[in-house]
Amino acid sequence: MPELLEGSQAIARAVALCRPTVVCAYPISPQTHIVEALSGLVRTGKLANCDYINVESEFAAMSVSIGASAAGGRVYTATASQGLLYMAEAIYNASGLKLPIVMTVANRAIGAPINIWNDQSDSLSQRDSGWLQLYAVDNQEALDLHIIAYRIAEELSLPIMVCMDGFVLTHASDVVELPTQEQVDAFLPPIKPLEKLDIAEPRSMGMMAGPDVFTETKYMAHQVMFHANDVIKRVTREFEEAFGRPSGKPVRVWGPDGEDRPARQGEVAVIGMGSVMGTMQAVAPTLWDRGVRTRLITLGSYRPFPATSVRQAIGAADRVVVLDRALTLGVGGVLSFDVRRSMARLGIPLHSVVCGLGGRPITEQSLAETLTRAKAGDLGELEFMDLKTELVGKVG
Repeated sequence: MPELLEGSQAIARAVALCRPTVVCAYPISPQTHIVEALSGLVRTGKLANCDYINVESEFAAMSVSIGASAAGGRVYTATASQGLLYMAEAIYNASGLKLPIVMTVANRAIGAPINIWNDQSDSLSQRDSGWLQLYAVDNQEALDLHIIAYRIAEELSLPIMVCMDGFVLTHASDVVELPTQEQVDAFLPPIKPLEKLDIAEPRSMGMMAGPDVFTETKYMAHQVMFHANDVIKRVTREFEEAFGRPSGKPVRVWGPDGEDRPARQGEVAVIGMGSVMGTMQAVAPTLWDRGVRTRLITLGSYRPFPATSVRQAIGAADRVVVLDRALTLGVGGVLSFDVRRSMARLGIPLHSVVCGLGGRPITEQSLAETLTRAKAGDLGELEFMDLKTELVGKVG
C-alpha cells in the first residue's frame, strides 16, 4: 500500500521486512533517523528476534557487524561521511572475509572544511574496498535496493553498500510502495551462510596469508566482482517480476522518446548516479524541445562497474557528459575515470562535469545550460558547474 514516508523511515521499514538478526547502530547525520526508527521497531516488538546494539563508534559498528555476520547472522548497519572513513580498516576486513553485511551509506561530503551536506565522496572513497556499491535515484528505489541487496549479498557472500543521497533523499518525504512481509519472505529466504563460526565445528577465518598465496586471494576476489554483474542483473529482474516495478538495474537508459536503446548519432549521452538523474529526467524533455537530444544513462551499480553495459548504452553518441558528484584532486571526476575506461577506443569526446559538491544545488537551469554547451561543442574536458570564480580568485 502506498504511504507518505520520510526516506529514512522508509529504509528502516524495508530493513525490518528483511528480518535482520543484528542491527549495529551509531548515529551520524544524515543516517541517524534510520537507526533511530529501527530502534523503535525493535523496542516495540515490531522487529522481533533482532539484537539492537548501540556501539561507541563507527569502527565498533563495523567490528560488531563482522562478528555477528561471521557467526551466521543477517546484519545491518548505516553510516555516512567521516563515519565511513572511521570504519575503513574494518570495511576491508568485512569484504576480505566474504561477509554478507548490508550497510546504508547516506552520502555526505568529507571534510575539511566541515560539511554535512550531500555529495558522493564518502562511498566513492571506498571504491577499492571490495564492497559492492548500489546507488538509488529516489526513495522508492532506495527502499527496494535494501531488499535486493540482501539477496545479492547472501548469494555472493559479499558485503553491499546501498548508497542514497543524504538529506536530498534521507530527509525528503515521498509516497512509496512498501511490500508486505509475505512478499519479502518469498523473495528473500532465511540466511544460509556459506561459512560461519560454530563452536560445534571449530574453524578459523581471516588467517595470515603470506606472499605465496596473497596474490591468488586477490585474484579470486577480482573474479567474483565480474560474476557479481550477472547476479545483480538476474536478481533485479526477479525483483521486478515479483514486485511489479523495476529497481536497481545496473544500467538504465532513458530518453523522452523511450527507454532501453543506446544513444545514436546527434545525441549527448549523460551519465550519473543518484538523485541527480531524477533531476535530469525533468530537464531532458525541455532540452529535446530545444534540439538538444540527450540520452540518460543511470548507473545503479558502481561496484561492480558495468563497463560493457555502459559502453553499449553510449552507442554512437556524439559526446558523453558525466555528472560527477566526487572529485579526485589533481585528476578530475571519480565516476568519469571508470566511464572513460569503459569507452576506450570509441573515439567519442567525454566531458567530466563536477557538480553538487558539499550539497550545492544542482538546478534544472544549470543542467540545461551545461548540456546546451556540450551539444554546441563548447564544454571543456573538465568543468565545475556553477563555480564561483570570483571566490576562487580571492582564495588563490
